[in-house]
Amino acid sequence: MAAGWLAWHRIFGWRDIVLLAGFYLPISMGITIGFHRYLTHRGFRTNALVKALLLILGSMAIQGSAIDWVANHRKHHALSDRAGDPHSPADGFFHAHIGWLWTNEAADPELYARDLVADRMVATVSRLFPLWLALGLGLPLLLGGWEGLLWGGLVRVFLTHHVTWSINSIGHTFGRRPFETKDRSTNLWIMGLLALGEGWHNNHHAFPRSAFHGLRWWQVDASGLVIRLLGLLRLAHEIQRVSRAEIRTRLERDLASSAV
Repeated sequence: MAAGWLAWHRIFGWRDIVLLAGFYLPISMGITIGFHRYLTHRGFRTNALVKALLLILGSMAIQGSAIDWVANHRKHHALSDRAGDPHSPADGFFHAHIGWLWTNEAADPELYARDLVADRMVATVSRLFPLWLALGLGLPLLLGGWEGLLWGGLVRVFLTHHVTWSINSIGHTFGRRPFETKDRSTNLWIMGLLALGEGWHNNHHAFPRSAFHGLRWWQVDASGLVIRLLGLLRLAHEIQRVSRAEIRTRLERDLASSAV
């Protein structure tokens, strides 16, 4: 306890936590809402200003350009847990988590993200990826000095990366599978919290176009709540939802097929 008290006051404190959370939440949502639910799956539509903001925030996560990120994720859905999937635990847990970054060929954008290659805004933001990388580290430095760079920059990048990668590894290995899908995707509540709703991964693979991954009231989906807010503010439209009837029908169908 004494060591923890000294660490809290001498190594980090509330200012560091605020910097970490202040950059982690919006930048992570650039990935979860912008790159994933908006660009990859077209779960909703929005105006040019919100689109640009989401793309820049997602790029500041330093997980690759928008086009490359989407191409890899669409390839994952096309070949999920089969030969050619960029990051499947079928090739080993370590491979699914981080090894795939060095051992797999990047997905071809002309094949998996041709619509985005032709989108002028997406192509421009993707081309300027080094600028957003610098911004993602420069802003914390500007606001908090070297401690800001550490907590709002480097620690935030570490957490954002490993939480995202955990959906590929943990989210295809541990947890519950309420829906029968052609892959190993699972739901895990702790990842639902840490990944701002992305941890309800079996739900997502069952209904990939849905803007909301938490399909039950108790399945916390922070990214889904932000999309709801955007809808209320008329900043998002054509929001894709899954009805209770669709969920019930899918569960009954899966139960019947498993009983055969």
